[in-house]
Amino acid sequence: MKRLFFSALLMVSVKLMAQVSCSDVLQFGNSKDEQTHSFKEKLTEVTKGGLKEPARRMLPQSPRAFDGGTMAFKMKVDPQKQNYFTVRFWGSDKDKSMIMLFSEGKQVGYRHLGDIDFVWLGNGEPPLNNKFFYVTLPLPLKDTQGKKSVNLELRSYGEIWGYGESFDKYQKNMIEPTLGFYKAYIHTSPCFEPDKNEVQGKAIANPPLNQSPGVEVLDRLKNRVNKELNDLINQPGALNQLQIWFVADAYSVKWTKAYHNPAVVSKVIYSINAFYKSFLNNPEQIYKDKNVYNYEWLTIGPIARSIRELWPELKPMIDQEFDNGKGERVSLRKAWSEMLQSSLAYSTTHRRQYTNQSMIIDLFMYHCNLALMLINPSKALPESQTLHYLYESVGLTPWLGKETDHGPEKPLGDNYWQLTPKGLTKELGFVGYYGEVLDWVNDLYKATCKPGLPDSGDEKIKQQLLKMMQARSYFRYPALDENGNKAIRAEAVVGWRDANHYPGNVTYCYRGSAWDATPLMTASSTLDARAVGYARQMLDDNQFFKSVEDKLKEKGIRATKSLLFIPDEYDFIKQQPSSAYRLPMSKGMPDFVFSDEEDGVIAVKNGDDILYASLYWRARNAINRLAKVHYITPNFDRIANIYIESEFEPSGMEYTRKNWINLGFNGSREWYKGIESAHTGEVLPIAKIPTSIVFKPGDESVYAGRAQFYKMKFGNYYVAMNCTKDRTFELTIPADFRNAKDLVNNKKVTPKKSIQIAPQTSVVLYK
Repeated sequence: MKRLFFSALLMVSVKLMAQVSCSDVLQFGNSKDEQTHSFKEKLTEVTKGGLKEPARRMLPQSPRAFDGGTMAFKMKVDPQKQNYFTVRFWGSDKDKSMIMLFSEGKQVGYRHLGDIDFVWLGNGEPPLNNKFFYVTLPLPLKDTQGKKSVNLELRSYGEIWGYGESFDKYQKNMIEPTLGFYKAYIHTSPCFEPDKNEVQGKAIANPPLNQSPGVEVLDRLKNRVNKELNDLINQPGALNQLQIWFVADAYSVKWTKAYHNPAVVSKVIYSINAFYKSFLNNPEQIYKDKNVYNYEWLTIGPIARSIRELWPELKPMIDQEFDNGKGERVSLRKAWSEMLQSSLAYSTTHRRQYTNQSMIIDLFMYHCNLALMLINPSKALPESQTLHYLYESVGLTPWLGKETDHGPEKPLGDNYWQLTPKGLTKELGFVGYYGEVLDWVNDLYKATCKPGLPDSGDEKIKQQLLKMMQARSYFRYPALDENGNKAIRAEAVVGWRDANHYPGNVTYCYRGSAWDATPLMTASSTLDARAVGYARQMLDDNQFFKSVEDKLKEKGIRATKSLLFIPDEYDFIKQQPSSAYRLPMSKGMPDFVFSDEEDGVIAVKNGDDILYASLYWRARNAINRLAKVHYITPNFDRIANIYIESEFEPSGMEYTRKNWINLGFNGSREWYKGIESAHTGEVLPIAKIPTSIVFKPGDESVYAGRAQFYKMKFGNYYVAMNCTKDRTFELTIPADFRNAKDLVNNKKVTPKKSIQIAPQTSVVLYK
């Protein structure tokens, strides 16, 4: 057996995890306390905040700029142990600012999707109404080892838009004050424990139900949809792809102006022909249509889907001819077939790894092929081939990548699966919002249905959809909406590809606020008892109409198109019998532990405690020993970015952190001149890479940063996770957990010093 590599820092001992009191505490807004900590500020103000506690807010510049106020101070540290910095916030405060921590003049963490996070990025909602919450970050060891104090600074910035391709689009100006900063703490325990005398908020035993809007919001929805349909049907000239898709889908929706309207069919034919003329002049239009979002993924999938939707009406006219713009007559069959073949040739050779992207590409590829089978079957791919691509994307078979002259590329080998066996996506670990792909899987299932038979879709895909729905259900937690009403929110704090998603969106069965989604889609497409129960819970909490109202705030054809099916889905679910099923984290539901060892994530319901943790946390390039935790208790929340223990088989390669401050994993968008990273030069070990995979240090890889065994101590919880498929690990139980309760099997741990952790299993001890 090969020797496992243990990180030197983690071998120092378990005492790094010991619960100790704070080394230092700074109360912002208290002049005496600030003076003691050599406090210096620029553009700040003292306010009386939550529960009448003093706080400081950082202010924007005038004239406006991307950066704002700052607060610098000195705090005591432990010269030997790993130190953590924690900030206390009031959950009813809200803003849209970004806050970064600086240690000895250098930036701690990264601004976007880094394994060491920012302090705060507001999304305009109160994060935790009427309660305090705490955010914890690790301080760089080199700044504290052998020292008694450290110079820290908090700097404020405007919000960022992660997709911005220039500084102006990416970094917004700071236009309003930050939320209040109440206290700062230095401590050595990963789980910050506030002083028992510190005033906290209090959970509302029976929060009120949302009172508005009501069913009248569906009339507003219908008015908007019909107005836009009317404008499109009657506008002169051709429609673009998304508009074609919208009117074609509406043709079968009874309450719309497009329902069985012959003008829709004529408009669709005219518009597809116009697109063909453009394609003749520029064949790259297939995958570079700027009127389509993510055009490289969708290609002409919207046109293909529209052909399928309207095929009974289009079929009698498919051999009609039109002028192709070059003085030649060509039939619809020939022209449309040519475009669909070109689209398939591109899609099959440009498949992508990330699960949501893979699903979208393969969905529209499937539509293109089925449309081609209707028009010119001799030119289509075998349906089994494109169906197999769908199976790959939803994790029913291994994902093999794009097609090449020598067969599938297999960039991740021949045994990489897009989903874990428990139904979560892998990108590269647990994903919050980007893992909310039930809308796409619903569309994949519907794409396989026979026309007019909504229950005739591929059964394997349907069952995978339901497995995914159930896996996601554990990542919904009871909360309040922005107005203080009873709600369920999606967990995104511990998600790899999530940024300013605290609090998460109000979400029940599915995150209906997504552009292409509806709140009740999984329940209405499957009529699964659990899905219907979760949907009915949303209706009972009166959050459905509010979600529709929120969708109506979104502009553009993509948002309008998603409104089409909401009224019928609502009527359908409302008619279903009551269901006893409720989301697992709901109050009164049984305690449980959900662990997904391939994603390295856990969700724990333990009485009134809810614990989420990603033990495999944004380790794209190497083993980083970092975890992200969201710990929810009745009176306050904790969000912590902490070091944990990990064991893995080393590759012998190492990765050295670069002087990057924005995206710590690839060095792009380094627009912030004059700022240096506090992590530059840190050397991280790389786990063993399969011999079939081409890899060099610095590459992003699903293998480079994944450990085999994780151990995390966080307050009264001790988590051990075996991520291997063929190895048993021996866990030496810390002395203070040898009479703890194992929450997985609901039994007390006998006072043994060690236990065996089987492959693909986890233990969660609670004392």
